[in-house]
Amino acid sequence: MIDIDLPAQFSPQTFLLLLVLVALECVLSADNAIALAAITQGLQNPKLERRALNIGLVFAYVLRMSLILAASWVIGYWQFELAGALYLLWLVFQHFKPSSEDEEGVHHGPRFASLWQAIPVIALTDLAFSLDSVTTAIAVSQDTWLILLGGTIGIVALRFMAGLFIVWLEEFTHLEDAGYVTVSFVGLRLLLRVFNDQLVPPEWLMITMVAIVFAWGFSKRNDMAEVSAIAESQNESMPEIEPVSEKDPV
Repeated sequence: MIDIDLPAQFSPQTFLLLLVLVALECVLSADNAIALAAITQGLQNPKLERRALNIGLVFAYVLRMSLILAASWVIGYWQFELAGALYLLWLVFQHFKPSSEDEEGVHHGPRFASLWQAIPVIALTDLAFSLDSVTTAIAVSQDTWLILLGGTIGIVALRFMAGLFIVWLEEFTHLEDAGYVTVSFVGLRLLLRVFNDQLVPPEWLMITMVAIVFAWGFSKRNDMAEVSAIAESQNESMPEIEPVSEKDPV
């Protein structure tokens, strides 16, 4: 049972545990951040992408804190981890399934007609990732308040990282594919945990695999013409406003 009571004083050991939790949150949030950035591209409008990310992460924060508070109960039910695993693997399938727009630089994941279609997907995706990260955090510390604080700092870092990835996704050819490959790692990790904890790969192996995939993701840049074409295709989805002439015909 995790302890929610605050300590009488903030000891050096507590501070060290907090640093470890924050570091874990930041490292484990890298694949989460790129997944959320890739999902927001389904809006195909830079302003809506950032707005969806901001609002979606507010809901994600509430869900993540609720998960931490109910962690001892949630972890006891393998159905939650199975649902999270299947959801993440479904996102990966949606991205990699064959489509008529099978070109480099074109968004292959889910598309959204409005802001409020994207927000639930962002919140649920972060929640699915949190099933893995919260389990890891509880293995480090049993103090709920400490995990809550680490999770709060982690989701702030996640917002900044996702903002960077939104820019980088337009700049690097393979980065979106790399992001969804890392999502599949987390989905498979959750799936293995459902069947047998002994089959779950250690954190160092997961981090190494994610680093290798990210290195491939950043290995090739789009040329400026391709980046401009992507920006123009996004602008085409926005309604054009015709300028009002100074003199209307009589």
